[in-house]
Amino acid sequence: MDAKLMLMIPGPTPVPEQVLLDMAKHPVGHRSKEFMEVIGSVTQKLKWLHQTQHDVLILTASGTGAVEAGIINFFSPGDRVLVGSNGKFGERWVEVCNAYGLQVDEVKADWGKPLDPEEFRQKLEADTTKSYKGVIVTFSETSTGVLNDLKTINSHVQAHGSALTIVDAVTSLGAVHLPMDEWGIDVIASGSQKGYMIPPGLGFVAVGPRAWEAYKTAKLPKYYLDLGKYRKESAKNSTPFTSSVNMIVALHTALTMMEAEGLENIFQRHQRQMQATRAAVKALGLPLYTADDCGSPAITAVVPVSVDAQQVRSIMKNALILSLLMVRIP
Repeated sequence: MDAKLMLMIPGPTPVPEQVLLDMAKHPVGHRSKEFMEVIGSVTQKLKWLHQTQHDVLILTASGTGAVEAGIINFFSPGDRVLVGSNGKFGERWVEVCNAYGLQVDEVKADWGKPLDPEEFRQKLEADTTKSYKGVIVTFSETSTGVLNDLKTINSHVQAHGSALTIVDAVTSLGAVHLPMDEWGIDVIASGSQKGYMIPPGLGFVAVGPRAWEAYKTAKLPKYYLDLGKYRKESAKNSTPFTSSVNMIVALHTALTMMEAEGLENIFQRHQRQMQATRAAVKALGLPLYTADDCGSPAITAVVPVSVDAQQVRSIMKNALILSLLMVRIP
């Protein structure tokens, strides 16, 4: 494609040409038979991606909207939750919980460091009255490039027996192995602009049976983000509100491409790219923001020490523009 922009940021990520072309087609009616067939196919592909047999719901919202929906549908005012906070988005989920009047306890780690699963174990084991209703964890922290040990943290939540595990997978879904059913995760929220390979604008919430049980008695206010509405309409291959039609068409194309590659190949590709990127950064003498044992396959963060980050971006952008101009010179 002419003048293709090389995105090298946490998100949005580059979009394949075929996805862009399909997104540019004339929109169909969001209540039409044709579109319902697309939603039905997309829903099955989303279950494949999440490695689940449970509901995966589509929202016209950002990743933040998806995570907020994943939180507010399963709690009541004053419920106690435990939130992992080691970056911008862990901090955001604390803010969301506070905004809805939940009692928030935190497991914290410095930016660039992973959350300690042992701290979760200690807090959960100390909760002998089972007052914790949920544990909220960011799998891959976008702001730092840290991959938290979700599997171990979730095992401690499982041992607690009462709390739900709610996962921010906005960066990780589609880049890192995240088997919802195998690990017994209750809620997974994600956004379209990263591993899904489409632009920003769609959010996804996967919901397991324990979360739906909690939904029955949850009292937090909700309307547009009421996942019960989405579940009811999803069963009919529809959505409760006007969908982003062309984005869902693009999603269908992207998921079809992902199925053709296969989950294991996708995860291995991201792992190889992470290792190559980290090796290249080290060879340049630049410091990485995270240690090798907790680096995320979805994003690698670098800490410039002798130059300003904006200078680096400016030089690379100008070099790209120059190369495009040179291509056009006859």
